[in-house]
Amino acid sequence: MLRTHSKLFRALRALGVATLAALVAACGGGGDSGGSGGGSAGGVQPAANQAVVTVGRGVEGVTNIPTVSVTICVPGSSTCQTVDNVQVDTESFGLRLASSAVSQVLGALPKETVAAAQLAECTQFADGYTWGSIRTADVTIGQETAGSLPIQIIGDMPQSAVSTGGCSSGTLELTPTDLGANGILGVGVAPTDCGATCATAPAGNSSYYACPNGTNCAQTLVAEAQQVTNPVVKFAPNNNGVILSMPSIGPTGQSTVSGMLTFGINTQSNNALPSTALKLTTNAYGDVNATFNGNAVVAFFDSGSNAYFFTDNTLPTCSGNASAFYCPASATTRTVTVANFNGSSSGAPSGSAQQMSIGNASTLLANGNYALNNLAGSLGSGATFIDFGMPFFYGKTVYYGMDQTGSGGASPFIAF
Repeated sequence: MLRTHSKLFRALRALGVATLAALVAACGGGGDSGGSGGGSAGGVQPAANQAVVTVGRGVEGVTNIPTVSVTICVPGSSTCQTVDNVQVDTESFGLRLASSAVSQVLGALPKETVAAAQLAECTQFADGYTWGSIRTADVTIGQETAGSLPIQIIGDMPQSAVSTGGCSSGTLELTPTDLGANGILGVGVAPTDCGATCATAPAGNSSYYACPNGTNCAQTLVAEAQQVTNPVVKFAPNNNGVILSMPSIGPTGQSTVSGMLTFGINTQSNNALPSTALKLTTNAYGDVNATFNGNAVVAFFDSGSNAYFFTDNTLPTCSGNASAFYCPASATTRTVTVANFNGSSSGAPSGSAQQMSIGNASTLLANGNYALNNLAGSLGSGATFIDFGMPFFYGKTVYYGMDQTGSGGASPFIAF
């Protein structure tokens, strides 16, 4: 699923769950089925500031879903539950968990309120939306813990409660089957998911809702401290960014592959940013300037999208259930040049060239592998952006520097 550009917070996850589930083996999902985040990555045990990332079958057999395990606890207590198969998403911000995946602790997690009314959020995607309450939890990933973190619980409130403010565009997605994972861990460059947009008037721009008695919800302003918060900002001293490192895979993919999510950049010996890395300043949401096929666009690097997504009318699309994806007769590539984000100047004609490998999606999706480095899909006509999805990350170490400008600190960046 591609992010919507209608809000400042960018919600992302896999596109085409139904399409992919029809093309790869699947037998249902939900709960804590399967595993992720434990063990090692290529025989390397995670350090205290690391968590193992796994791409495999997951809960629904969706291709290219990187996942970790997340432990949530009632704040200040030992009442906890570990949730596997939570998608790592480098272009959204904050933790969102399906209510069915946290059933052991859900009833004990404190609810956030605004003026004594329960706080909820509508997370709008390009083709649908999620809906659920905002609660607080102690969140542990690897050995890093964020105390009393505002998170979203998806699907724990009546669907009929939200009927105002346009929160009904597309398909309502509430379960692990809908999401293709038990939740979404947004570790992108922004500290909160909506920021000033949801904290200042008018309330009609807010994605948050006040729900007296859990019903009759209406859009509301909410302070940033109560908004769904990127857990990384509470992982001091490793709170200035994340690093996603994945091994290389071949052109036919692999059934499963493991990498590492590292917290902090230049805070200790295992997270140094090499001087040779290409470092690009982004806007507050992770976008950079780009040029593709002679056109000025923006680009972003998104582990939450399961393919490269762009528009190229010279590439044939697949037939049948895979019609959203490209099916060239033979493997090919496309080049995108990228540069620092510049709000007053578009494109990157002399930027750094990045290659996207493109295979035949129908063939790839039928081979039984869940990690693919050459899956690409079409955005359709009129698209003005390039989504470097999960295929981009194989064989790379990608750095995301947090936006610290609100406290007088560093600007957000991406590096690889």
